[in-house]
Amino acid sequence: MSRLFRLFAFLSGFCYIFASPDVCTNSLIPGAKGDQGDDGEQGEEGKLGKNGPPGLAGDKGLKGFDGPVGLKGQTGATCDCGRYRKVVGQLDENVGKLRNAVRFVKNVLLGLKETEDRYYLLVKEPKKFRKASMNCKLRGGTLAMPKTNNINQLMADYINQAGLTRVYMGVQPQSKDTNGTGSYIYADSTPLREFAVWSQEELLYSTSSPATNVSCVELLNTGTWNKVECETPLFFICEFPKSRRRGRGGTAASTS
Repeated sequence: MSRLFRLFAFLSGFCYIFASPDVCTNSLIPGAKGDQGDDGEQGEEGKLGKNGPPGLAGDKGLKGFDGPVGLKGQTGATCDCGRYRKVVGQLDENVGKLRNAVRFVKNVLLGLKETEDRYYLLVKEPKKFRKASMNCKLRGGTLAMPKTNNINQLMADYINQAGLTRVYMGVQPQSKDTNGTGSYIYADSTPLREFAVWSQEELLYSTSSPATNVSCVELLNTGTWNKVECETPLFFICEFPKSRRRGRGGTAASTS
């Protein structure tokens, strides 16, 4: 206790001697700021934090330089064009032979006649008109209908070449009208219209002998038409559209 008292008395005397005559205090005044100390040693690396959100896409970079030219390829094989020409020529020759063979089968073996759009087949099997018409339908065609002078003459020549005198064709009687008279139509139900090649005898007696359901029509080798009883067995000519034989619709024509 006496030590503290003596320390206090010493400090009071010191203040009295060095302090200004106007101010005297027992508080401690801080000294001037010292110089900056040396940097401390670097601490240990902290823990890795969480990944932040991805940044925005950057701008497209500049086009790079062209790469070096590649190595030259190997020389291709020489085309043997002469051999291919020879093969094509042989194919053309074979196609020509095949066409000739088909023409021989149609015109010689089967005896077919043809126009630009139709085939005509003479069937040497005597049948009544109704059965002859059905036979042509079963083959995929109809009884031949000479609707023009050229077709009529082709059919007449066909009959002559076969050594025949007459055949059934696709002209048939139509049912009687209210007046009791009848007329003729083609096998496809179209009217005769302007073209008809009736014989002179038929023209003379046409008014006295109108068409009836039992009076059919035959084509003579002279190219003229005559009436004939439908129950008479005769050879006949069928016609077939070429489009059917090419598979464009309908049943393929049969010439057997």
